Amino acid sequence: MIDLYYWTTPNGHKITIFLEEAGVDYTIKPIHIGKGEQFAPDFLKIAPNNRIPAIVDHEPIDGGAPLSLFESGAILQYLAEKTEQFLPAGLRDRASVMQWLFWQMGGLGPMLGQNHHFGSYAPEKIPYAINRYVKETERLYGVLDTQLEGREFIADDYSIADMACYPWIVPYQTQQQNLEDFPNLKRWFEAIQARPAVQRAYDIAKTISTESTMTEEAKQILFGQGRR
Repeated sequence: MIDLYYWTTPNGHKITIFLEEAGVDYTIKPIHIGKGEQFAPDFLKIAPNNRIPAIVDHEPIDGGAPLSLFESGAILQYLAEKTEQFLPAGLRDRASVMQWLFWQMGGLGPMLGQNHHFGSYAPEKIPYAINRYVKETERLYGVLDTQLEGREFIADDYSIADMACYPWIVPYQTQQQNLEDFPNLKRWFEAIQARPAVQRAYDIAKTISTESTMTEEAKQILFGQGRR
């Protein structure tokens, strides 16, 4: 049994997609980030960076005590290794998946997150910042489009790399991108979107929250954090 500490964000969707694809038994523990629930002491014991997602695996394969993990990329790798699904065993194929997983964690997610922030949430519209991150989003979309030329999925076979990247492409319109400009990416996006497990994951999100997280109060919580 996996406890998934979750909210309806791209990083949260990564894990529900994996769990639905892999057929793993799990329970969602909603963490409403717009209300500051990520700062609760019990959650911080699991996720000291006060971010979702996080998991607790009550049946780790070493037979030991429950194991907790934070950081979506680490969670995807752990679950893939535990279930022996969506991460190849061979050296070269595994390395290919892992480099694209790290690419998403280090580039696609953070840069597109800044796109969202300055384009939609910042109290002041700063043209330089908006243009900076819209253009970087365009560049990253182009990298992915090139990688997908002649490939069905990012690392040939469907993997945790696809699960990591897809949720960040879903809000492409908010990111001021047109999928028609990226034909390989568009084909891949539509193929992932049509997968039953992906549809189930997004249907689950609708049962958790259908309201915007970004109230004015939430912005103070999410974007006003210092050390304390």
